[in-house]
Amino acid sequence: MALETITLGGGCFWCLEAVYDELQGVTDVVSGYSGGHVKNPAYREVCNGTTGHAEVVQVTFDPAVIALRDILDVFFTIHDPTTLNRQGADVGTQYRSAIYYHTPEQKTVAEEALAAAQSLWDNPIVTEITAFDVFYPAEDYHQEYFARNPQQGYCRVVIAPKVAKFRKQYLDRL
Repeated sequence: MALETITLGGGCFWCLEAVYDELQGVTDVVSGYSGGHVKNPAYREVCNGTTGHAEVVQVTFDPAVIALRDILDVFFTIHDPTTLNRQGADVGTQYRSAIYYHTPEQKTVAEEALAAAQSLWDNPIVTEITAFDVFYPAEDYHQEYFARNPQQGYCRVVIAPKVAKFRKQYLDRL
């Protein structure tokens, strides 16, 4: 089994992780930070916007079970890729929409997925597509956050509706 990894930023990493944990063929989802200039950043530093990092998830998947294109099609519908440095009430560069590709082939698929997704949105997509550099896992308490804290306010109000929408739109198709 040859696994692949793609790194995605689409606002709060808790939201992305909760959705990708449900996809068949995804073997691991780790919340963390990429795209910045500070080594080993901490959550508070990233939240302050001074490290240049985005909140991301690193998604490991089996391409024999799920295609990268399917993962990216989900990505472009579970967050708003047309808002620069913002997702809902979360504002700052750490919440930017980003795809950090690990191979030239992933870059091509990402560009194709972005072009196709543009028809879903009235405003231009601002997702950055950038070569992957480094990934720093977030602190342990961020991992599997939604699964461990489903009754927490943010989880009930923000994450649960995203997961429900995803289940309704995708689980039968993928």
